[in-house]
Amino acid sequence: MINLILILATFAMPIYHSIVVHAREATLRDDLFTLRSQIDRFTHDNERGPESLEELVDKEYMGAVPIDPFTGSNETWEVESETESLSADGSAPLGIADVHSGSQDVSLDGTPYGSW
Repeated sequence: MINLILILATFAMPIYHSIVVHAREATLRDDLFTLRSQIDRFTHDNERGPESLEELVDKEYMGAVPIDPFTGSNETWEVESETESLSADGSAPLGIADVHSGSQDVSLDGTPYGSW
């Protein structure tokens, strides 16, 4: 009887792990979509990108910076800055243009989370 339970547990653990990773990946996709949408909205409204993710919270574009599901922190997001100022005279500071996970892990499909 115990052998049967151990055999079933052996099959169940990888499936459980896969389900947990799929859930984290879905959360990461949703968080990245939200962050990118709010960065775009902020940029459109202010004619410049936000200087930090916290500025999105301060200006009430978001309630809080989400926690990266793979690093467990909201401070590990990797941001890409704009390459040129959006203002006509070039005086506006360069802000955030995109955001990625700070995780070094690789997804179930083989791509690094940092490239999403």
